[in-house]
Amino acid sequence: MLGIRPVLYALTAATLLHAAACGDRHDGAWSGYAEADYIYVGAPLAGTLTALHVQPGDNVPRGKPLFELESEAERAARDEARARVESARYQAQNTDKGRRPEEVAVPAAQLDQARAQAELSRRDLVRKQELAAKGFIAQAQVDEARTALRQAQDRVAELTATVQVAKLPARPDERAAADAQVNAAQQVLRQAEWREQQKKQLSPADAQVSETFFRPGEFVAAGQPVLALLPPGNIKARFYVPQAQLPSVALGQRVQLRCDGCGGAIEARISRIATQPEYTPPVIYSNSQRAKLVFLVEAKPVPAAATKLRPGQPLDVQPLEARKP
Repeated sequence: MLGIRPVLYALTAATLLHAAACGDRHDGAWSGYAEADYIYVGAPLAGTLTALHVQPGDNVPRGKPLFELESEAERAARDEARARVESARYQAQNTDKGRRPEEVAVPAAQLDQARAQAELSRRDLVRKQELAAKGFIAQAQVDEARTALRQAQDRVAELTATVQVAKLPARPDERAAADAQVNAAQQVLRQAEWREQQKKQLSPADAQVSETFFRPGEFVAAGQPVLALLPPGNIKARFYVPQAQLPSVALGQRVQLRCDGCGGAIEARISRIATQPEYTPPVIYSNSQRAKLVFLVEAKPVPAAATKLRPGQPLDVQPLEARKP
């Protein structure tokens, strides 16, 4: 199906080239045909075609759904990516918090015990200092009591620091690493969502559906067109101007298109002039061969009348104004 249209256009072009090379038209018009730049819509991912929402001949607005491919794997990947984003986000939030109250309660209870023990050691030291002053105990016992108090106070300091650390959030570097994990998970989610979206293609422009190449249930390879669209602005006229008349045409020049069944002349403007000639083989040109040289020229019709033309339709093209010097 994809090869029929180029063959027809090639035959039409060859016929028109022959007609243009045989001499000028008596009415001063150039021979040409209608052409179109089709938009071939496919998906960058492979899959089975599950739904085709349009048919050839339908006029579709920009953004209208065209077709869908099977996307179960893409949906599963998207859900997995979303779950990973949530997991990374919770881990990042957790770095802003200290330990749970139950975990802080353990060293806090130990701290209370250490403070009580330190108070007992302080009182024991005071009592032994009084006894030693009266000569009832030796100085060594006072020294032992002083050492026990110092150890109890060190234990209190240790547990106080432990409780404070348990209430602190994570260090800045750990928080930054957690944020980076969240960002990485979000980018994976974006990729998964993009892949899922590519299985549902929308119309990129206001256009008419020209051809559909697959039916639901058929497998479509990645990048293979499922259908062809023809926007009105992509319709153009192609015609051939003999080299002797080439100086009389210019980009932007107004021309008039006529065809069978068009219902009147259609105005267009020249949008392209080929830089190389056609028809004559690349040999030493004789005077007779030079007369056969023609140049391809394209013209864009006004948008309101573009839909009157059909690709491959023969046209007569006539200038409406002379080339400006």
